[in-house]
Amino acid sequence: MFRPTGFADLAGRRVGVFGYGVEGHATARRLDGLAQSVVLVDDAPGVDPSVLESSRGGLDALLTCDVVVKSPGIPRRRADVLNLERHGVAVTSALNLWLHDIDRTRVVAITGTKGKSTTTALVSFFLESIGEAALRLGNIGQPPYDPAIDTSRGWLVLEVSSFQCVDVDVAPRLVVVTSLGADHLDWHGSLEAYHDDKLSLTRARGEHVTLVPDSPTFRSIRGQLGGDVGFVAPDQSHVAAALGLLGAHSDSNVALALHGVATMTGRSLAEVRQRVVERASTFEPLRGRLTLAASETHDTVRVDYVDDGLATSVLPALAALEVFADRPVALIAGGFDRGVDYRPLAVALADRSMPTTVLTMGDAGSRISEALRQWGPEVAQARVDSMRDAVQSARRALGDEGGVVLLSPGAPSFDRYRDWEQRSDDFTAEVRALVAKWSLGRDSNP
Repeated sequence: MFRPTGFADLAGRRVGVFGYGVEGHATARRLDGLAQSVVLVDDAPGVDPSVLESSRGGLDALLTCDVVVKSPGIPRRRADVLNLERHGVAVTSALNLWLHDIDRTRVVAITGTKGKSTTTALVSFFLESIGEAALRLGNIGQPPYDPAIDTSRGWLVLEVSSFQCVDVDVAPRLVVVTSLGADHLDWHGSLEAYHDDKLSLTRARGEHVTLVPDSPTFRSIRGQLGGDVGFVAPDQSHVAAALGLLGAHSDSNVALALHGVATMTGRSLAEVRQRVVERASTFEPLRGRLTLAASETHDTVRVDYVDDGLATSVLPALAALEVFADRPVALIAGGFDRGVDYRPLAVALADRSMPTTVLTMGDAGSRISEALRQWGPEVAQARVDSMRDAVQSARRALGDEGGVVLLSPGAPSFDRYRDWEQRSDDFTAEVRALVAKWSLGRDSNP
């Protein structure tokens, strides 16, 4: 079977693009003028007449192609994808083709169940802090193969999802894995497959360094890691606090970023750390990662409304709860159900020493509620049907004691929102409306 090793190999070929979202559009632009013909296929193509629906002739059209470039959202083990390969059609990804083409000594790829977005931002900022040009790419919404993006110079800092890892067969110079938990089980099929797919990036061909946290989890899976493996202990020099990052997990992300930049540039760890600290006040933490949306204070009572909307799996939700271990919390959780195990979240909620209420939404919320009934029946919980209900119920649950209204869903947003950003926007809008109402009520009743 013909196997392309770069976009140049698609010249004069009939190429299918399976999945026509952000990545699919970028792939089509890259193929314009290169491929002999391009077949666009999507499961839900919308109104664009040039895009075929997979269930209405699209899959048959893909069978006529030499190569199909699959978007990350299409599961690698889906029956129709496997059928293409059985019929001699090569299936690859645009990211894999790009990695074959690019100078991989300039690329660092960052993946992990949680922390990959923050660590991508940290690596970029740390490189800029020592005077190096850096471009953030990948899963954040900037496909590196989009011809509109100039990747010819500087360091390329690539956030890679588990969906993307499984299609990559060549490694960049540096691979960073921030954490390993449970996520996307509906896509990968099982927890074991998810872990194997996520870590497959470290085992891709080519000489490279792999950095992982120095933790029992990663020590126990040493045999599944490829590359020249380095175990990195959490940073103890309070860099995370200087950057405005909360939680013990931030010390691990900072340490991985510091070691990664030192490895890439040949600078000493001490020099990188010093330059970062000097510029720390200019760092802007990622929106949706433990972001303070609003606060209200009445006498000695303080309520903080925290947006952790990027926490779309259990592991980051657990990390958020640890940050607020010493304060009452009203947690807004749930969303689209990806089939993950919510027992760890239920146990963590049950183990909290401070008052805790859980407001659940969506199908994932129903499963969180079920897990709580089994593993944390003493935890107060309620079902809500909208973000407005969630925010208002959370505030009432805190009462006169104050605490934290925390959006840390532990699930994706696709059941009712376009993406996590729209969900966070909804949370922030409802929070600010509520805080304004509370402030007005206090002003009118001195």
